Amino acid sequence: MSQATVERKTKETQIRLVLDLDRNGGSKISTGVPFFDHLLTALAFHGGFFLDLDAHGDLEVDPHHLVEDTGLVLGDALRKVQETLGAVARYGHSVIPMDEALSEVVIDVCGRPVCVYEAVYPQTHAGTFDLSLVREFLVALANRAQINLHAHARYGANGHHMAEALFKALGKALAQAYAPRGSEGPGMSTKGVI
Repeated sequence: MSQATVERKTKETQIRLVLDLDRNGGSKISTGVPFFDHLLTALAFHGGFFLDLDAHGDLEVDPHHLVEDTGLVLGDALRKVQETLGAVARYGHSVIPMDEALSEVVIDVCGRPVCVYEAVYPQTHAGTFDLSLVREFLVALANRAQINLHAHARYGANGHHMAEALFKALGKALAQAYAPRGSEGPGMSTKGVI
């Protein structure tokens, strides 16, 4: 079963997330941070999976806590899905253009959390969204999902385009990496275990 529900409640955030890798479309995403909603909607749509996210946090302080904790919760959901599915395809890779921008994401579902993120945005913000928060989301996601995540906004003249292409690529790479391998096929590593 490729579905997981995760809730997280702290003094800073309250988040409930449902992830269903088998269900395509109809995602409902509400974080109170419009550009972040836009990025997560692109991630789910281009990944071909369903995301139901209701997140609230201390936005009057800074969206940082909400964005980071959303990464933690999505990572927890991916980890739960992988534990349920057993062997998955393991690797995912996607390169996505958006107008003048090009972004790439590579994933290894290996149990060893690493996030390598490279992006030099020509603007600091997309609307009111601080683009430095993309790193916080990705690091939290990689750590909780226990994956290698390499995300590279290769180039672009518009930070909005670069970040959006990155999230589209992330969605596609996640869909590839978490595709069920099935009990009939080989395991995920030549070592026999991850």
